[in-house]
Amino acid sequence: MEKIAFVFPGQGSQYPRMGKQQYERHAIVRQIYEEASDLIGIDMRKLCFESSIDELKQTHNAQPAIFTVSYAAFKVLTKEGLEPSFMAGHSLGEITALACSGAIEFSDAIRLVRTRGEIMQQVGEKSAGGMAAIKDLSLTEIQKICAEYSVNGNVACISNYNSNDQIVISGSQEVLAQIKEDLNNNKSVKFTKLKVSAPFHSPLMQSAVEKFTQELKKYNYHDMKYPVISDLTSQPYKNCDEIKGLSQHLVNPVMWKKTVDFLNE
Repeated sequence: MEKIAFVFPGQGSQYPRMGKQQYERHAIVRQIYEEASDLIGIDMRKLCFESSIDELKQTHNAQPAIFTVSYAAFKVLTKEGLEPSFMAGHSLGEITALACSGAIEFSDAIRLVRTRGEIMQQVGEKSAGGMAAIKDLSLTEIQKICAEYSVNGNVACISNYNSNDQIVISGSQEVLAQIKEDLNNNKSVKFTKLKVSAPFHSPLMQSAVEKFTQELKKYNYHDMKYPVISDLTSQPYKNCDEIKGLSQHLVNPVMWKKTVDFLNE
């Protein structure tokens, strides 16, 4: 078999009943859900399978839910004999990748993503911002739009470099609405608000950085069984000490296109 990568999703990928089939089929998955529920005091089965999309969209719910479903999927895959050559994750997914690599113990990782979600939720409520994906518009044009709207204290910035034809921006709800209206004149461009509750990966999240930095200091980190690619550098982590820099994710863009290019190479 050729080399394979395990790639873990970030926030915005959540949906009601996600992971239900693997929960019903595999005892190891049910065990993971039970352990996660005990560790953070949330019924993960109920959260993942019975919540509405609006409940799951809330950052403090979405992050532990996506992490648990993803971690359980990893355990099923490895139990069936699949092993990755590399692992990567989109934003939150990078923490999942680090946990699956053994760099962060599961019990620490589920607490970490729960706290990360709470911190980001609190900051997001104060910033009243959001995110939107723009498809089929050049990077140069998107950069120009962000510069035009980043005046008089407003913020509009690129937050995810996802692919050649899809870029995600973050900003206040008002600024995003104005940008959407401007782009409506261009019928070839698709503007999609994301199912998130805050302007992640932007300067609007700056007040969350120090809080999450302090949280990261509470845990011990270990050598990785599999190489994990960093969203910040699009290169493999050199050592587990670099994990303490995860707080910078909150205000820096996800370099996903470069990460995929690295994996392809």
